[in-house]
Amino acid sequence: MGDGSRSPSPRPPHGSPSTLSTLTLLLLLCGHAHSQCKILRCNAEYVSSTLSLRGGGAPGAVRRAGAGGLCRALRSYALCTRRTARTCRGDLAFHSAVHGIEDLMIQHNCSRQGPTAPPPPRGPALPGAGPDPCDYEGRFWRLHGRSPGFLHCASFGDPHVRSFHHHFHTCRVQGAWPLLDNDFLFVQATSSPVASGANATTTRKLTVIFKNMQECIDQKVYQAEVDNLPAAFEDGSVNGGDRPGGSSLSVKTANPGSHVEIRAAYIGTTIVIRQAAGQLSFSIKVAEDVARAFSAEQDLQLCVEGCPPSQQLSRSERSRRGAITLDTARQLCKEGLPVEDAYFQSCVFDVSISGDPNFTAAAQAALEDARAFLPDLEKLHLFPSDAGAPLSLTTFPGPLLSGLFILWLYFQ
Repeated sequence: MGDGSRSPSPRPPHGSPSTLSTLTLLLLLCGHAHSQCKILRCNAEYVSSTLSLRGGGAPGAVRRAGAGGLCRALRSYALCTRRTARTCRGDLAFHSAVHGIEDLMIQHNCSRQGPTAPPPPRGPALPGAGPDPCDYEGRFWRLHGRSPGFLHCASFGDPHVRSFHHHFHTCRVQGAWPLLDNDFLFVQATSSPVASGANATTTRKLTVIFKNMQECIDQKVYQAEVDNLPAAFEDGSVNGGDRPGGSSLSVKTANPGSHVEIRAAYIGTTIVIRQAAGQLSFSIKVAEDVARAFSAEQDLQLCVEGCPPSQQLSRSERSRRGAITLDTARQLCKEGLPVEDAYFQSCVFDVSISGDPNFTAAAQAALEDARAFLPDLEKLHLFPSDAGAPLSLTTFPGPLLSGLFILWLYFQ
């Protein structure tokens, strides 16, 4: 299994990109890297060290001859990313580069140990005129000619969790549990029993942390509790701070005390927090690349895997007699939820257990958020027979944001 033992496939019939256009494209794709994260330098060195592999002559012959050189360049690239890993935590371009290097090394049968490429000569810096680094959707559209992929998760009621992969669980999860824990966001829900001795719980507190990100925002903390749904971050601000992209994070409310919306344009994320019937609900629409940016140490996330089996209420627990009859609860829920899907069943459970008709509002609002946030409306209504494999680091779809994605296509 030596370097270059498998011939790369021919490149696309677009012609060989010039030195300037390739490097400019890479800088545009990775233009949001901050000064401490040296991923731009790693990217530029990789491009420079592989330019000769994409020169003139017979493309197949040149590329076969250069397979060993490509492996040396990839090993140098990997070494460069490892050296800057500490300062690049939370950088989308860095995470995409790491995944892209791994894919290319496997594709071209490169051994991890071996010679590396010599450092390329330093040239003058190219002028930067890339997309707004704090406008995720605008940057993605400009680079790829299409909208990015999004995922949706929600938690409401007693509580019911809809995961990114369309699992729908009714959970007990008493105490503090993470809904999200990735390199950009941390969301924690704190729940307590809906009544003394009851297995069902409701969310009484939500904490959302937007982690410090490059030139876009300072770290911001939003915290809501029942009967205290502020229209500002914990420090009293309503945006991401004084950095150039501070306006890319904002808090607003159209209904004070019951409905808050937080927009984080720099990571393609919108969060809605509501209060109804003495409990808090949470809904999120988030870019795929942001949702997948977590390590094995961050694997406990209700939005990713749903509730752990030990925390899911069984069918018998969900069928126990509540404060009012199931027939009455069904009649109350049917008025606003005509489709007897998971939202309807959750409403029936909540109203029956709590005896509070106001719980119908929580399920209705969660359905409306899903209607607004789901990219695939065919999956809006979930039913008990719906199932899917749990979501993990390896099952997330989504394009890479760094120049590695373009280079990967080039080397196909």
